[in-house]
Amino acid sequence: MTRILTTAAALASSILLSSVLFATAAIAQTGGYYTATPATAPTKATVITAGTLWKCTDGVCSAKQSTQRDVIMCQMVVQRVGKLNTFTVAGTPIDAAMLEKCNARAN
Repeated sequence: MTRILTTAAALASSILLSSVLFATAAIAQTGGYYTATPATAPTKATVITAGTLWKCTDGVCSAKQSTQRDVIMCQMVVQRVGKLNTFTVAGTPIDAAMLEKCNARAN
């Protein structure tokens, strides 16, 4: 019985580790936890919003996860790079209403 439990625990740990690594790899492919696509390509390669570094390449800006709420992160990057066409959080695009609210903060 102990051997079965030990094997089951090892299998569960392996599956959990694999899923964490897969999620990390998926986020790394986009360049960050947050991804913003401005309507016009940014002129700077980096932008800083409240201590969060955004790296902009090929018209897309990305940043690591922050302690700020997602909508706040969107609003802060909009203030630096202008209106956005898309904004994703962990690979999932925000909905149209949230994007509209975010874009209302554009300078």
